[in-house]
Amino acid sequence: MTRETVTPYDPAEALTCPEAIAAFMTEAFETGDAAFIAKALGVVARAKGVSELARQTGLSRQQLYDGLSERGNPTLKTLIAVMQALGLTITAKA
Repeated sequence: MTRETVTPYDPAEALTCPEAIAAFMTEAFETGDAAFIAKALGVVARAKGVSELARQTGLSRQQLYDGLSERGNPTLKTLIAVMQALGLTITAKA
């Protein structure tokens, strides 16, 4: 029996450009799952640097880690602040 080596994968490492981040977040929003969206935004925050994002939004690192986790429930104000700091917008479609 052969053993396979499994390497941990961190999606934050793949988010190296604005287009990748936008595509990642678009797919997250399309799920309609608030917990998944918060977690995805947390992945993007890690990719961009939580400390820098905290400085740009005026939120603490702990607020970002807590709110942008799978169990987090960020307010709309937090969501908008983080999206703006990341250079993203929220768009509604019919």
